[in-house]
Amino acid sequence: MADPHEVLKEALTLRPAEKAELIDKLLLSLDKPDSDIDELWAKEAESRVDAYERGKIKAVALEKALDKYK
Repeated sequence: MADPHEVLKEALTLRPAEKAELIDKLLLSLDKPDSDIDELWAKEAESRVDAYERGKIKAVALEKALDKYK
């Protein structure tokens, strides 16, 4: 495996467009399906729906949830 420091050193010599392309490819390589993570998210979603149905948590309107990020 290549040394990450050497790869970075070489990447820094690229033109901006080449750097952007490299970054895009690296980010896309991180976005691979992972059945373990999918299973964890499914359990979390089911847990939240169950808590909502039991009255343990309340729903919030999308607009209100997004307001705190403005």
